[in-house]
Parts: sequence; C-alpha cells; structure tokens
Amino acid sequence: MSAPTDDIVALLEETSRDLIQTLRRPVRIGLSGAQGSGKTTVARAWVKQNPKVASFSLDDVYLNTADRKALAAKVSPLFRVRGAPGTHDLELAKRTLLKLSDARARDRTPLPRFDKLADRPLPPNEWPNFDGTANVVLVEGWCLGATPESADALAAPVNDLEREQDRNGAWRTYVNAQLEGPYTPFFARFDAIVYLAAPSWEVVPRWRLEQEAGLRGIAVDAVPQDVRANLTRFVNHYERITKHMLAGGRRAEWIVRLGDDREALDIEGPF
Repeated sequence: MSAPTDDIVALLEETSRDLIQTLRRPVRIGLSGAQGSGKTTVARAWVKQNPKVASFSLDDVYLNTADRKALAAKVSPLFRVRGAPGTHDLELAKRTLLKLSDARARDRTPLPRFDKLADRPLPPNEWPNFDGTANVVLVEGWCLGATPESADALAAPVNDLEREQDRNGAWRTYVNAQLEGPYTPFFARFDAIVYLAAPSWEVVPRWRLEQEAGLRGIAVDAVPQDVRANLTRFVNHYERITKHMLAGGRRAEWIVRLGDDREALDIEGPF
C-alpha cells in the first residue's frame, strides 16, 4: 500500500497522455471523491510536476452568499450552505474550461478561486492565471460525475438533517434535478473521470475535520468544539450523494479505492 498521491498522479499522467495521443487535442480530466479524500493534494502535486496541467476545483466556482440566499428563499433554507449541486456557478466553470481549451501560447487564462473561510468568491483581480496552452485541464470536485437518484430513493431521508430540515423533500429533490439537468452535460465535457472511493461514508467526517484543520493551519486536536459541531452538521449536506456515488451512482473511467487513512488499496479501470 502507498500514499495515494504518487499513484494517482501517475494514473492521471498516463491517462491524459493516452487520451492526447488518441484525440490529438488538449484533454479534460475530472477528479472526484468524498470530502477530504485528497483530491486537492493530488491536483497540486500533478500541477507542480507537469506545468502543462491547468487546474481548478468545483469549490472555486461556488455561488456567492447573496445568490445562495436567493436560492434558499426560493427553494429551501438548506441552500444557504454551499456544496450541493445547485450551489455552483456552472456557467463560470464552463467558460473557464472553454478558455483553457482554446488558449494559445501567449494567452493568460484566469482561474477562479473561492475563499472558504470567508465564504465568498475572491475578486477576479486576485485570481491566479494559467500562462499559455494547457495540454490537460484538470477539474476536481466532490460530486463530479455523480448521477441522479430515482424518485423512490429520494423519498426516505438519509440523516437527521433531511428528517428535520427537509421534511417535504424540496431540497433533495432540487439537488437531484440539478444532477439530472445542467450537471449531466457539464460532467459529459470530461474525457475521463478518476474517482477516489472512500472505504465508507463513516470516514468522511474525520477526513473533513482533518481538511478543516489544514485550512486553518492548526492541529486536528486544536480545532475548536464549535467548529467541530458545525462541521458535523455541514457534512450531512454531502451524505446522500456521497453514499450514492460509493454505491455506484457515478460516471468514472477509473476508480481508486482508498483505505481509512487514504492509502491507495487498488486501482480499477478503465471502464
């Protein structure tokens, strides 16, 4: 067993090289997996290793607070929380993909960024730029490649959040409609998707806590109790789709099965 980064970077490198040779153009690769599964670490390692890889995250194209409040007023108060399908600016993501795919040697392509601690998009003048032509555009996101559920599956709540705050199912129904609607053609833009499969849902809250500690630059034990409680509520917004993806509700050409500590146990594919 090994830490996933080197193995997954090697898989991404080989997959993109094969696709470039086959398609004779820059390629788009998706990297998906539960919160805290190591997607961002892998993406940064690959970008550092290969300067012809341009990367951004679905987390970089969240709607701003005002737009999420408007959605919350229209559909469900749960949309005040970012994360679920419907809380992303897919038009910004698509424009960025297109600009990167069409960029010439002297072009500079802005890469969107979102400040999670401040819960707001960074202003465009603070976005980094990708210089030149990218051989690969890598987009990572927790729900990238997720498929919609059946109406029957939506009927029963999966946790206390849905039982208490989505009693009429409006939130999860809208989220599912987003997956069935605009997210499906967006996911179809990718030439290949690599999915990092957690061993179970139960490890995800711990992984997300470790991620939060990293964002704050502190040890896990130093994360305040109120932050821990908020994270517990926060990850409940992700449970349904994460479990659905783990059960096979996703599109993926490659599956990397991870252990409890994110060690790479097995790589399956291509499918």
